[in-house]
Amino acid sequence: MFTGRVWRYGDHVNTDLIIPGRYLDDYDLDSLSAHAMEDIDPSFGQGVREGDVIVAGRNFGCGSSREQAPAVLRRRGVGAIFARSMARIFFRNAVNLGLPVIICPEAHDMLVAGDEVRVDLEKGRLARVSDGRTIEFEPLPPFLREIMESGGLVPYLRKRLGT
Repeated sequence: MFTGRVWRYGDHVNTDLIIPGRYLDDYDLDSLSAHAMEDIDPSFGQGVREGDVIVAGRNFGCGSSREQAPAVLRRRGVGAIFARSMARIFFRNAVNLGLPVIICPEAHDMLVAGDEVRVDLEKGRLARVSDGRTIEFEPLPPFLREIMESGGLVPYLRKRLGT
């Protein structure tokens, strides 16, 4: 369980908005992550804190399959992404990198930017702290939670294979 603030966005936030292509010649993830979301929300890079959540509309992460998009969000400390729907390649890349992604249309309906929320991925609960209003979502299956807790697919496999 963790607590964070909401960063709320609309529909069709593509990977070029998450991390603009003009920065992709920089392979240093710390440097690259400073530019996360800057074309859609210039305050995100400096304002996001560990455990904050992104709440988005439809088709979050559409566009190119660049792995850097979920990587920079994870590096900035995003604790989870809740969206009405998500591009499948973004979803898979996020899982591979250990960033929890949840399909939860109700989150976009209920929450506004700046709300403080408490997230329980194991039980499938998202609660707004100010009034205790709770949304239930399909909890991540245990094997996906293990991947998230390991820090992504590669660390998970290393641990499982003992390498």
